[in-house]
Amino acid sequence: MPTPRRYLAIAAISLGTVLTVIDGQIAGVALPTIARDLKVDGSASVLVVTVYQLVLVMTLLPFSALGDRIGLKRLYQGGQLVFTIATALCFFAKSLPFLLIVRAFQALGGAAALSVMAALIRSIYPARQLGRGLGLNTVFVSVSAALAPTAGGAILAVAPWPWVFAVGVPFAILSLLLGRIGLPDVPPRGVGYDGLGAVYCILTFGLTISGLEASVHGGSPVVAGAIVGAGLIFAILLVRHELSEPHPIMPVDLLKLPVLALSATCALFAFVASMLLLLSLPFRLQHGYGFTPGEVGAMIAPWPFTTMFVAPTAGILSDKVPAGFLGGIGMAIATVALFLLAMLPAQPHWFDVAWRMALCGSGFGLFLSPNARLVVGSAPRTRMASAGGLISTVRLTGQTLGATLVATLLAMGLGEGRMPALIAMALTIVAGACSLARLNPALRRPSAGELESGAA
Repeated sequence: MPTPRRYLAIAAISLGTVLTVIDGQIAGVALPTIARDLKVDGSASVLVVTVYQLVLVMTLLPFSALGDRIGLKRLYQGGQLVFTIATALCFFAKSLPFLLIVRAFQALGGAAALSVMAALIRSIYPARQLGRGLGLNTVFVSVSAALAPTAGGAILAVAPWPWVFAVGVPFAILSLLLGRIGLPDVPPRGVGYDGLGAVYCILTFGLTISGLEASVHGGSPVVAGAIVGAGLIFAILLVRHELSEPHPIMPVDLLKLPVLALSATCALFAFVASMLLLLSLPFRLQHGYGFTPGEVGAMIAPWPFTTMFVAPTAGILSDKVPAGFLGGIGMAIATVALFLLAMLPAQPHWFDVAWRMALCGSGFGLFLSPNARLVVGSAPRTRMASAGGLISTVRLTGQTLGATLVATLLAMGLGEGRMPALIAMALTIVAGACSLARLNPALRRPSAGELESGAA
């Protein structure tokens, strides 16, 4: 895109990213207050977070396919409009059911925007600067996730909990206005929409994740197993159905390309590993070493803040250096850092944890931007919305699986020691191996049949 319109588009995308990520994270600090004001159990208030995450995972891929049909800008701005209205309605919630319904609509709007975000970034930046653009977007994701708890706590210190949601409305409106002027008008492809595939996709992710969550939160093992089993059956039906579709919801045509399949696989392992450590470490530091919540926050903060500087640098490098090489180095650094975290001394100083977290953040930052650039850049331009939806779905699925794994380890009495860091280390080793495998020239050059399939 020409400047200065490109800068307006970047501002709109960046602001939309910040709002969507913060809204998914900021509610966590308000849960005790919400439970007290709405007179519900604390366990019930957790649904305010889980409903948002679940709806996001269920609908990202169906929305990304819809973007090809109706246009990227139209879907992105439509999603932002739904998100803005739902965010405003959170301010008027007087009961938990109403709040959950509104949060579900927030997630729908967020999913519509996130599903085409990477595709829009590819349309905004020149091809030679795609890694830089995706790196900048990774920075906003990392900083937003890091600042969300602090921002939520600051708002709760001076205002009632509805303001945790309402404060984002003016910024959402600003993002809408900037996007109206600056976002590129990528024409729709005019292809058919795979409605049955969308239903299969929603049921696959919804049932599988709901069953896993139920199994670790005190639900009946038989019922939870049946729910997961039903989700796996729909997953099989989904894959079989999509293999015969010219315009699939689940991008099985892209996953036939070895380099994209490897990229999605290593990203999934990396996101599971990062969430596993980030959620388990506070329990270890508080219960095992006696640190206060404030000290724990200070020790964890170096991870996202290091990522904030490393990710854009890695994105710029990925425009010239193979993503497989950068990702392999990043996962090697993360593996060393996770081993050092697992082997903390008996009485660590806060700095002993902080520098290890900074090392971990640099490793993951070196991996994330080049990986996203390879996925979006390798997909045919007619399938870039699906490639972007794949990136977001893998990220959210990995984070959800990581959170479920933490809950399982805590239930087994293994979540407050070295075990989470050691498991995360094993996952980063696999992710690094998958990343280095992408350096094989035979995998980096798709065959003519694969290109034809991807272009379909």
